Amino acid sequence: MQSLETYVINLDGSNDRLQTISDRLSAFGVPFERISAVDGRKFDLATIPDYDAERAQSYMGRTLVGGEIGCYRSHLKVAEHFLKSEARYALVLEDDALPLCNPVELLEAALPDLEKVDPDWRLINIGNNKLKIATPLSRYGIGGHDCELVAAHYFPMTTSAIVWSREGARLFLAEHRKMFAPVDNYFRHWLTRTGHGYSFWPSPVTTTDAASEILASSGRARKTNKRKWFYAFAKQRRLMEDKLIAFIHKKRFRSAGSK
Repeated sequence: MQSLETYVINLDGSNDRLQTISDRLSAFGVPFERISAVDGRKFDLATIPDYDAERAQSYMGRTLVGGEIGCYRSHLKVAEHFLKSEARYALVLEDDALPLCNPVELLEAALPDLEKVDPDWRLINIGNNKLKIATPLSRYGIGGHDCELVAAHYFPMTTSAIVWSREGARLFLAEHRKMFAPVDNYFRHWLTRTGHGYSFWPSPVTTTDAASEILASSGRARKTNKRKWFYAFAKQRRLMEDKLIAFIHKKRFRSAGSK
């Protein structure tokens, strides 16, 4: 698909990880462009102008870590790079992504159908490990992997494998103001509210067992990073609010083909 570019986010020096995903994509005949990941592990967060620590504490119940800032900025970077190209779509893989089938072949089959259903679609999560509150649309069988394209009203977490439309990437950049959540949490917050988020299930991309180096944070686990006493409440409030919005959108959802 000439209108689709594939990008791999890879931290400088992570050569083994790059080789692993390169071998996997090569086996499917998929060329890609490497994007150097933003290494946030040593960031002084007090100096990051587009990080809102106060809102992060309110929304997440904790502050973020440098690795999360680096991961977020890596996705901003690749979206900006994509928009400078002539491509219509961008397949973005983190270097721990493990495709179970040829992702480009799957997208060649599914994207024309999605354009008919929702010409304004923004983002597809093709590396999710869970799926909740979704509307099934079309089924595909690629290389022995059978999966279904769904409207993901409760947008899945993880950013190991995502697909941008140009409009989705443009809005991601245009609406960026302050980081208040890890990028996967932000995508759920954003697309659960606006709609136009999609996914496949079962997921056509999983991950290797390698721990994320982009998210690593100088000896401090992100899950316990400066949690506030109200962390559990903030998490439950966030989940309940997102699920309520998602259920409402699911009930109202109508594809272009059903009108």
